[in-house]
Amino acid sequence: MGQSVYQRVLGSDFEKLSPQLRPYFTGDSAGRPGLGSGVFTVAGLRRRILAPVMRYLAFQRILFPEFARAVPFDVVNTPRPDGSLRALRTFHLPERDRPLEDTMRVVDGRLHDFMGRRGGLEVRMALEIIDGNLRMSSVRQWLHLGTLRVRIPQLATVSVAESWVDDHQHVDVRLRSPVIGEWFRYAGSFSYRYEER
Repeated sequence: MGQSVYQRVLGSDFEKLSPQLRPYFTGDSAGRPGLGSGVFTVAGLRRRILAPVMRYLAFQRILFPEFARAVPFDVVNTPRPDGSLRALRTFHLPERDRPLEDTMRVVDGRLHDFMGRRGGLEVRMALEIIDGNLRMSSVRQWLHLGTLRVRIPQLATVSVAESWVDDHQHVDVRLRSPVIGEWFRYAGSFSYRYEER
């Protein structure tokens, strides 16, 4: 198994990550899937006006229209032969389970996140390590329409904060737009291990 997408993008800066976070971002040397489970203190849509759009994005497994607190979740990170990393996150909301899918790839030395069942929304992420924690933020976006790749204005910014606090890994993902502010968020802590064989 080669280097993870995060190692390839961060290079020598990867060593600045806190030792507790490194196993998650390194991946398994044998290529086994990583399995996580935990609870999000908050998860979902914070601006109801966007619910109709979110219903379509839920069908695409990108976002969802519900909002809840204390949401159990599972994540499965699967390394692929092409060097990418596929993630399936399942939010166990009170009404129903909501799966979100994405695949991380290195494109021209940068991290690109292909979101949804077919990877139809592509987002370039900038990575930074601050005090041993990883911060990611969106810088460009594209839509994939059949064989076309169309750059679109950044209608929303995505920020991801990964940290280690009180013996747990924490993640905080926020989506914001200039006019309406923060409109989608999920944040919580989880435990993580690699699949046994």
